[in-house]
Amino acid sequence: MEALEAALTDRVVCLPPVVLTELLSDPKTPDKVAGFLRRFPVLATTDGYWERAGELRRRVIASRRKARLADTLIVQSCLDHETPLIARGRDFRNFARVAPLKLVGQKD
Repeated sequence: MEALEAALTDRVVCLPPVVLTELLSDPKTPDKVAGFLRRFPVLATTDGYWERAGELRRRVIASRRKARLADTLIVQSCLDHETPLIARGRDFRNFARVAPLKLVGQKD
């Protein structure tokens, strides 16, 4: 992924807490990689985060689209910090339809 490589090169990568949790929970993640991941800044959860995430997920579901809980929490972290999301999964487009999410790395 060119977007991720560029962000890593420019040292402008930060992780939503859920992304770090998902990556570290994989039993196949080597210790060296886990140590590397722990060095990234993690986006803070701000007051009202859970309520905003619930509202965001409600809006996506109301539009009759899929809104996985982990994806919702990732997107809300990015929205709260006005941070673009580097993602390959098409499901994140569902959130961009109802919120000002900037997606990077998406192929049409």
